[in-house]
Amino acid sequence: MASIPVTSEGKRNLSAEVQALEARVPELRAAIAEAREKGDLRENAEYHAAREELGHLQARIGELKSKLAHAVVIDDSMIDKDSVAFGAIVTLEDSGDGEVEDWFLVGEGEDDPLENRILTTSPMGQAMIGHRVGEEVSVNAPAGVLTYIIKAIRYD
Repeated sequence: MASIPVTSEGKRNLSAEVQALEARVPELRAAIAEAREKGDLRENAEYHAAREELGHLQARIGELKSKLAHAVVIDDSMIDKDSVAFGAIVTLEDSGDGEVEDWFLVGEGEDDPLENRILTTSPMGQAMIGHRVGEEVSVNAPAGVLTYIIKAIRYD
């Protein structure tokens, strides 16, 4: 796996999620032990549900730990602030309807499409990277090609 760019906040979010999930493991193991004591495991729905949940939990923990192991906190002093890069807040104008929106390019653990916080590795993020104010960007979306004009770039 290649390195994953993150902010310090993103890395903290990933770590916090791992800790929260790891805290649930002992309670699930206790639920499995309790269900096992009830006898016949073939027809014990509680046992099977707890085992399945534990498996999903352990898989998610492994996935997050892998991301953390490859996470690289980006030093924003090394970023060219005149073009779109990791951590930028980009103001885009939709070429079709003229609607203006801000998009925040973030790393793992910080994305929230409902808040326009998108991964730099997303199609929208990739379309913007390296472009400057006034340039046009096109994004291939399920609805077709969307075209935007970059109105502003800022880094907070």
